[in-house]
Amino acid sequence: MRQLVANKEQLGWCIYDWANSAFATVILAAVLPVYFASLVPDRGADLFWSSQPVPATALWGYVISLSMVLVAVAAPSLGNLADRRGWRRRLLIIFCLLGSLATCGLYFAGPGQYLLAIALFILGNIGFAAGNIFYNAYLPDLTSGHNADQLSARGFAFGYLGGGLMLLIVFLIIQQHAWLGFADKGAATRFGFLLTGVWWIGFALPAFVWLKGVTVTTGTVHTLRTPRDYLKTFSDMRRYRHLGRFLIAFLLYNDGIQTIIAVSAIFAREELGLGTGTILGCFLMIQFVAMPGALLFSRLAGRFNTKRAVMVSLLFFTAITVYASVMNSAVEFWILGFAVAIVLGGSQAHSRSLFSSMVPKQRSAEFFGFYAISSKFASILGPLTFAILIEMTGSNRIAILALALFFIAGIMLLIGVDVEEGRMQAAASP
Repeated sequence: MRQLVANKEQLGWCIYDWANSAFATVILAAVLPVYFASLVPDRGADLFWSSQPVPATALWGYVISLSMVLVAVAAPSLGNLADRRGWRRRLLIIFCLLGSLATCGLYFAGPGQYLLAIALFILGNIGFAAGNIFYNAYLPDLTSGHNADQLSARGFAFGYLGGGLMLLIVFLIIQQHAWLGFADKGAATRFGFLLTGVWWIGFALPAFVWLKGVTVTTGTVHTLRTPRDYLKTFSDMRRYRHLGRFLIAFLLYNDGIQTIIAVSAIFAREELGLGTGTILGCFLMIQFVAMPGALLFSRLAGRFNTKRAVMVSLLFFTAITVYASVMNSAVEFWILGFAVAIVLGGSQAHSRSLFSSMVPKQRSAEFFGFYAISSKFASILGPLTFAILIEMTGSNRIAILALALFFIAGIMLLIGVDVEEGRMQAAASP
């Protein structure tokens, strides 16, 4: 009986990835960035901190960074609250509702309304990112060991399928807008945003029902209300030396991964001059190739080990970044997309499972709050660096090449992580 319940809990956990990955593909990665660029005036946006108009690519980087600052500051407190009060499921529902409703609201961001689009995207991205704190925190409760690698990869596989299917639906709506009765591609795109928000909340319902059986541990948890409290809890992680080292490495290399995901569509439109159909077609390919890619890396992790699988993916990402800085054509963009698809799922899934294996179980939500800080600060520093370099140099290519430094630094730190010792430290935690 317990096995049946556990299987249902794991299925619900995977289905939530299917649900919220619609936001990741349609809003964060492929469709909204291109639509957002069409809302910003050709000369750029007038912003109070800049003496000259800010181009759409740089503005998109600033917007992503701002939304992630808000999540990063709140993440440890939210994770702590989930552990201390047992509110993990409740907070997952709240942030899912926030994100999905904001996504639906993008339907009203018409021509020229880029400020409304910014506000709604920030709310949606907060819902997406904060909800993932509690979603990820379930992993060590659901399984452990290599089974965690497999479940984490399975969750990403569900996500790639769900996100890819939603992206395909939106792609068809945009491409066939006249036949479907929409006035233009912009109207069809906004309807796609509405549909994405409905998809997210609709497919999240099974997770909300089935995950309620997961036991929430009740160990001693520190309250994080002030910057001093943040520093104290972060200081506690010194007892878990290898977990802390991995967290810093993850912060650096995830910087590069998240920035590539967030800026590639707008880079393709503004730098390469590619059309919406070409860009969305490439992202569709990425979604469906990334699913078997995640499962392939799961096999590699089982045959060798999780850390080595992650490091291989980071070497590939370093090469991908260099290639991106010199590409010029649609064919090269597709080649780049295929390379990203092969390693994307493996790097994300196994980073999550590697972290979960070194986390003290009784503080899982709290520590996954710190994991979320790393992930969200990655989404602050990378896009911010990208935006600043564009304004300083006027070159999108220099900005994208600079991301290679994040991967190289992450690899160097990851080399020094002793995973087995990290797991023993977690198991010995009171």
